[in-house]
Amino acid sequence: MADFTLTSATNLFKIKYGKLSDNVYNSANVMLGRTNKKYDFTGKRMDITIPSSFQGGVGSGLLPTPNVANYEDAQITAKKVYSVVQIEREAIKASMNSEGAFVQGTKEVVQKGVESYMRNASRILFGNGDGVLGYGDGTGTNVSGAGTTGSPYVVEFPVAGWLEAAWEEKDFVQCITALAKSLGATQSGFDSGTAESASTSLLEVVAVDPDARQVSLVGTSARLAILTGANPLAATDGFAMQNSFLLEPQGLGGVLSMPIGITASLYTVSVARRWSAYQEAAGGAGISTDLMNKVMLNVQKRSGKVPNLIMTSFTQFRKVLNLLEDQKQYNIDPKSADLKGKISFKGVEFMSSAGAIGIFPERFCADDRMYFLNDNYITCYHRPGFGWFEDDGTVFLRGGSTDDYSARYGGYYENYIVPSFHGVIDGLAV
Repeated sequence: MADFTLTSATNLFKIKYGKLSDNVYNSANVMLGRTNKKYDFTGKRMDITIPSSFQGGVGSGLLPTPNVANYEDAQITAKKVYSVVQIEREAIKASMNSEGAFVQGTKEVVQKGVESYMRNASRILFGNGDGVLGYGDGTGTNVSGAGTTGSPYVVEFPVAGWLEAAWEEKDFVQCITALAKSLGATQSGFDSGTAESASTSLLEVVAVDPDARQVSLVGTSARLAILTGANPLAATDGFAMQNSFLLEPQGLGGVLSMPIGITASLYTVSVARRWSAYQEAAGGAGISTDLMNKVMLNVQKRSGKVPNLIMTSFTQFRKVLNLLEDQKQYNIDPKSADLKGKISFKGVEFMSSAGAIGIFPERFCADDRMYFLNDNYITCYHRPGFGWFEDDGTVFLRGGSTDDYSARYGGYYENYIVPSFHGVIDGLAV
């Protein structure tokens, strides 16, 4: 009887799940499915030329004086994003006499690992690029607990610092202190802070209470130990996904929320009239067709292009369902020809100046926000070799001091979002 080797396990893994992983990455949700993806990002960085004015001079009567157009140089660098799964060697050996059991076990581990990566990629795409999952404001219930299994830290978040979808049981997070928005309250995202050590202070999410906006955490945290029983989470305190603080790819929340007039840059290009999204502050007003038309037309007026999809929170999507009488269905064509027939997202349509466009809910979108997007100007630039790591000829890698095998999925990429072709409404009534 032939031994069950690491090589044979790898071959089975790749045959059964290689293409599935690719399909999941391209069709896990609406925005990931519609985002352009390229896998040829090599070199230290990528520079993209951005024309920010017209070329030449125009006039009547006499020959006009020509002038040179303004050109900016957008620069992007790749960020490291991973998912790691682990399989105990004894579990593999125990299932060697049952092919069905082994394949099912592998399928579960692999599927959950890829799904977790897609979930994190979606969070990143709608995030601020800072990795922050939630933050405080100095009010609410004091932090309680001891960080143990029997008495976890229980942390309450304010409405502004809470997004239920960002929190999942079994995730490991880090406490971040000295958080600061150097660009002010209008900037969505944090620009500085100090992460507690990932090697000694990882906190495991063991429970999430969305109604109370509370998260229970097990682990060691010097900051939470100080707050316990004395103070709520401060405005300078927050949490980020492990090892991710200020190291994530750019997201819609950050790129489209930088207003004109601030001293800041996107992809090293200064934020300006032609390098920023159209932003509409609702000021607590409810969503309306007039407000949606206003953003759609302003994006078209500024960029010459009409947004081709609308993404919003489930809260606002429910209000749109009540607002729009004609609830039509809209099917999305995937960017990749390999995915034809494998994607069938459906949603409500909104009639724009260029025809009907789809409106879709997204759990990682803030409750008070609605995005008007043109996916032709959103590209995810990957370095080659994205997917399961197999550079040494195998997908499963032997553990160091532990009796297990692990597999790594992911790679290095950056989301390049050209801000001027999109719009956003924030501050909507919830």
